[in-house]
Amino acid sequence: QVQLVESGGGSVQAGGSLRLSCAASEYSYMYIGWFRQAPGKEREGVAGIYSGGGATRYVDSVKGRFTISQDDAKTTVSLEMNSLIAEDTAMYYCAAGLASGGNCWDPDRFNSWGQGTQVTVSS
Repeated sequence: QVQLVESGGGSVQAGGSLRLSCAASEYSYMYIGWFRQAPGKEREGVAGIYSGGGATRYVDSVKGRFTISQDDAKTTVSLEMNSLIAEDTAMYYCAAGLASGGNCWDPDRFNSWGQGTQVTVSS
C-alpha cells in the first residue's frame, strides 16, 4: 500500500495562492487524486493525475485555478492553487488508487489516503 503524506496547507486571503504537496512512498502506474472535505459536507475530488502518462483531471469548480503535477521521480504530487476563494476552505487529502480503477471522483476507488492538510481562505 502506498504511504502518503500531505503538506503545504495554511491560511490565506481570498485571491491568494497555496501549493500543496503529497509525498508518496512509491506509486507506479497509479492514479493520484486530491480531495477536499469542508465541515458538514461530503468529501469531493478536485484534481487527479495518472502517474504513467501524466494525464490530469479537474472538477469544474477548480479548472483554471488549480494545477496538479508530479515530479520526474514520481515521488511527489503537487497541487498549485491560485485565485483561492472562501469556498475552497477545507481539509485537503491526497489519495492513491489503481490507474484502471474507474470513476476519477469516487473515494471508494482509492485504497491509500494521507492524513490531510487544512486550507483556510478568508474573504
